[in-house]
Amino acid sequence: MSKLSRRQFLLTASTSLLCPKFVFAGAQREETLSDDVASIMRQSVEHASPPRLVFDKASEGQRWLNEMSGRLTRYVDNEWYRRRLLTMIHYEATRAGLNPQIILGLIEVESAFRQYAISNVGAKGLMQVMPFWQRYIGNENHNLFDVRTNLRYGCTILRHYNNVENGNLRRALARYNGSLGSNKYPNAVLNAYQRRWSWEAA
Repeated sequence: MSKLSRRQFLLTASTSLLCPKFVFAGAQREETLSDDVASIMRQSVEHASPPRLVFDKASEGQRWLNEMSGRLTRYVDNEWYRRRLLTMIHYEATRAGLNPQIILGLIEVESAFRQYAISNVGAKGLMQVMPFWQRYIGNENHNLFDVRTNLRYGCTILRHYNNVENGNLRRALARYNGSLGSNKYPNAVLNAYQRRWSWEAA
């Protein structure tokens, strides 16, 4: 990374510390997990290869990256960081069997892509992960402000809720936000997805 890129990255990170609280910031409910479920989730958090775009054709991956980078400019002005972030989001979402475009919508709603966002209930980072998950599926040394760690936790948790809800994404999103029984949060995420992040392969 060049000195300029590093300086821009640090500036982006430091300014994100000043971000306001968010209306939909996460309040995932602490729950009892079976040993089997916790073990599977723990393995997902602990083991991952270096992030990469997961496309059948490299040219399609580059087209996606270029288009999403343009859309993300309003939130992240550093191009190097934008492209790295998008690559991590695509990899972690795909690895968890989730639609990366939905994850982009979720991050927009949860943190507006601010790495150091903290909610009034203590949820942290891009995907607003509650710290209690470190005890269940990771360890207390994990840094939830680390971008890749946060994405891996968040995608693993949403995948778990999607499994619990038998593929009902709206209910899975509501569980993720700790607002099961209300459509306000799922609607916000899906509206963000449809408005800004929806994408179809050529």
